[in-house]
Amino acid sequence: MAKDKQQAGKKKEAVTYKDTAMVSYVSDFEGAYIRQPKYTDAISLLNTSKKGLEAKTALDFLSLSGFTQDEFQETFKTTVKTIQNHVSRDLKLDAALSEKLLKSFALFDIGIELFGSGQAFHQWLTTPAYGLGNRLPFDMMDTITGIQLIEEELIRIQFGDLA
Repeated sequence: MAKDKQQAGKKKEAVTYKDTAMVSYVSDFEGAYIRQPKYTDAISLLNTSKKGLEAKTALDFLSLSGFTQDEFQETFKTTVKTIQNHVSRDLKLDAALSEKLLKSFALFDIGIELFGSGQAFHQWLTTPAYGLGNRLPFDMMDTITGIQLIEEELIRIQFGDLA
């Protein structure tokens, strides 16, 4: 608990999720999910990504995010069927997909805290954002740079820097 309070003062990108049994949710993804530190800096993010996350992590993100299967497939450049096959064969995800998932979980952590629910954050992701050149944030989530730009916009919103 003390570690959680310590991390609350740090940048939100430092909080992500364990790669197994990390998310507990209800069908409308409004329920609480368990946050556990998995990386605290770029090096530990790199190390965790290179080890690969459990394939179930991708399905957990799909449930948490409220993405449709098509939105998930567009963002992560893989099919849900491929992920399901990885789960059934107990395979790990590759480093690139693992990294994108870890960054996406961290992004949703910030968004849910800021907007109050996963559904409200998902709605924001599909609305043009002034600070992102009136682009849809969702359309930027297919790259790590896009995720970082969305995170920076969320931080600006959080601190009222909307100009």
